[in-house]
Amino acid sequence: MIAKWLLQNLIWVVALGALLFVSAGTLHWPAAWVFLATSAVIGIGFGWWLAKTDPALLAERMRPMMQKNQPAADKKFMLVFGVIALIWFLAIGFDKRMHASDIPVALQALGLAMLLLTTGFIMWVMRENSYAAPVVKVQTERGHRVVSTGPYAWVRHPMYSGTILFFVGVPLLLGSWWGVALSPLFVLLFAVRSGIEERALIAGLPGYADYTRRVRYRLVPGLW
Repeated sequence: MIAKWLLQNLIWVVALGALLFVSAGTLHWPAAWVFLATSAVIGIGFGWWLAKTDPALLAERMRPMMQKNQPAADKKFMLVFGVIALIWFLAIGFDKRMHASDIPVALQALGLAMLLLTTGFIMWVMRENSYAAPVVKVQTERGHRVVSTGPYAWVRHPMYSGTILFFVGVPLLLGSWWGVALSPLFVLLFAVRSGIEERALIAGLPGYADYTRRVRYRLVPGLW
């Protein structure tokens, strides 16, 4: 199983590299190499960690992004998310090609720190929630239950909260104000996705409706 994860991670990093370097029109982009190397190391470490601590979740994370028992709304969402993410990466690459942004090295370092912070936070989320599948579904076959510990005691969708940092940190690291400017789109997307997920969980997961009444906030404690 870990070999399959490593292969998927390699394909992902190579595809990202091709997307960034082709759109930028150059391989001379040190920040992109740092991003890709960091992503590769994170992917390897993350897979190894999950294989040791929660192999069932690792298997779930490797399943396709379109699944039979996935709500139709979530399938449509994944298509829209994929298109917007593609446009986002292309915009960052073309920003580099046009030399349109000039982000200080200190802010690029902050972007790297945010990427690492996101990784640590998501690991915490997955440590608390073994049902953190990449698609919306009730995992009855795995004994799916409501998780309300750790970050789930503060917000109902902490993985989305943490991933927002990724979509701000990455363009900072890559030196692209265009990418930063497009980041709010992902906040909107996660807000939509949280609604799709909650409808499915309230309908199919016992106790989730009560959980939504106990934990009021979806993404940001004290705000929303």
